[in-house]
Amino acid sequence: MPPPTISGLKDLSNPLATPDQLSNSSSSVDGVPLDLERSIRFAGALLTQAAGVLLRLPQETIAQAIVTFTRFWIGSEGGSLRIYSVKDVSAAALYMTAKLSFQPTSPRSVLNVYTLLLSKEASPLWFVNPNGTPEKPDPETYYLSEGGYQSGKLVLFRTETIILRTLGFNTHVALPHTIALTYLQTLGVSKPAVAQRVFEHLNSSLLSPQLLYVTHQPNALAASAIYLAAREVGVKLVDGEWWEVFDCDREDLGFLVVAMQSMEGFAQAEKEKWVNRPIPLVVDDVEAEIERRRMMEEGE
Repeated sequence: MPPPTISGLKDLSNPLATPDQLSNSSSSVDGVPLDLERSIRFAGALLTQAAGVLLRLPQETIAQAIVTFTRFWIGSEGGSLRIYSVKDVSAAALYMTAKLSFQPTSPRSVLNVYTLLLSKEASPLWFVNPNGTPEKPDPETYYLSEGGYQSGKLVLFRTETIILRTLGFNTHVALPHTIALTYLQTLGVSKPAVAQRVFEHLNSSLLSPQLLYVTHQPNALAASAIYLAAREVGVKLVDGEWWEVFDCDREDLGFLVVAMQSMEGFAQAEKEKWVNRPIPLVVDDVEAEIERRRMMEEGE
């Protein structure tokens, strides 16, 4: 029995990263420590999610933008954190993805939102503003001047072009969310709590340090999220190794379930690690963090 399909198989699959690409990013080649790279990628994905919400974009568009953002940094041919600022790549990935969707957004809207989210005084994001946001932040702290808009627009367009070139102009992103709903129907699961947990796991996996959306196909992500959600909610699924019907083997299922379960702990550990200082989102701040670590190691 073949797995249910929604359209052509090509539309339901993604280009996956190779083991070499995963172990040799451009950032690591340029001397960015692995744990720092992981933290910055995590913050960049969170930034993209927050910006998408403020821009009132559909979650599907936001998720596709996060996958595009993630792909950009993979492999020695990808972008380096010592050359490109995460904030610029995040904004360009979101702008470009929205532009290709049914709900495009303007450069001004994107830049206004990012100016707020990157404000050291007004941002509601813990990794930008560790001290917390005032109840009524001063509008001057997140005001985008006309000159700032014009220069920001040039950076936005230039970064969009760089992303497209780096990805070989392949902007296709297949998501597991709709596939998961089809699988739930096929399995006869109608409990809303299961579907809700499935979507929560799929959305949190966008932030995974294991880069689940570029290492596994949507069908495997969907099956694994269903397996985990059903177990958490206490819903019994059909007997037998049903996930194999959806072309997901036991090894992938086990890895993905463990990875999805670990997301909450990973996010909490990152917050504790960066509790008193922001995560660097621009090249100069990345350089400063690398230098700070070097000085600490040498006891200067």
